[in-house]
Amino acid sequence: MAKPFIIDAHLDLAMNAIEWNRDLSRPLDEIRQREMNMKDKPDRGKGTVCLPELRKARIGLVVATQLARYTPPGSLLPGWNSPQQAWAMTQAQLAWYREMEALGEMVQIRNKQELDTHLALWDNQEVADEKKPVGYILSLEGADSLVNISYLHRAYEYGLRAIGLSHFGPGRYAPGTKMEGPITPLGLELLKEISKLNLILDVTHLTDEGFYQAMSIYEGPVWASHHNVRKIVPNQRQLNDDQIKQLINRGAVIGAMLDCWAMDIRFIDKISDPWQLNIRLENIVDHWDHICQIAGNANHVAIGSDLDGIFGTEQSPWDLNSIADLQKYQDILSNRGYKQEDIDKIFHGNWLRFINEAWS
Repeated sequence: MAKPFIIDAHLDLAMNAIEWNRDLSRPLDEIRQREMNMKDKPDRGKGTVCLPELRKARIGLVVATQLARYTPPGSLLPGWNSPQQAWAMTQAQLAWYREMEALGEMVQIRNKQELDTHLALWDNQEVADEKKPVGYILSLEGADSLVNISYLHRAYEYGLRAIGLSHFGPGRYAPGTKMEGPITPLGLELLKEISKLNLILDVTHLTDEGFYQAMSIYEGPVWASHHNVRKIVPNQRQLNDDQIKQLINRGAVIGAMLDCWAMDIRFIDKISDPWQLNIRLENIVDHWDHICQIAGNANHVAIGSDLDGIFGTEQSPWDLNSIADLQKYQDILSNRGYKQEDIDKIFHGNWLRFINEAWS
């Protein structure tokens, strides 16, 4: 029996390839081995994501990002010193996706017809999964790299289909995680152009004020690609119950992220150990349960793992060695009382419904 198909709605693949210098077409053990003696980043030798592991898990469709932050004077966050430099980095990331397409490793999905064709390929059991390309929907995580609003149209032409206004810290279009304040005037103008193109607006990383502004202004499709529950992890990065209700009322889907910092309030970034705190894959089911109880169904929860989003196994559930372990949720959810119909929704059904509606 084939493993169930999985959609992961948030992976920073190109960032890992370009800035971490990881050849994601290679086996995971090989990538880790090449980093064994490197000390420049905390997650060296601890990565969990590569294209062979995605295929192994039947993660045949992902939302893959471009990500390049502009860092204003005085900010302690890493980033680029001008929007033009940030744009150039996103274009290097785009070039990597194109190279993966040239190798047959990936294929870009830009519309419903391409989506249907790709899903039919992954349904075809006569073709081995390891021979199938991983489909990707291109998303821009944080809009800083758009030098001006006209660049949004350039990005749409090369296939951008989802966008978030902010990331961490101050932003040109909106402040992000660990900040306060509203969407900037430039961001409000950008929202108008996003609406004209009917892009999916990702509310992840917005401030509370920015979230409510976006939800009241933007009338197009909205999702939270990688967001957990504030009731369980009470910090501004997670969604409060009122925000969850607003997203449910808009037909949104919320992707659960597997960064221990977002799963368990006890975890301290770069200090805590997932094994010592017993943070397991199952912990995320508590977040899904909470959203399902608010919704009264399982129609609004899914996976947006954010694995290798500037962290590796040192900051992932201890029972996860690679992204292929997302398949463990089949048994975990079943043991927690979820019916197969709802497990299928979480694995892929909810994202597919949302994307089809957004692109109809």
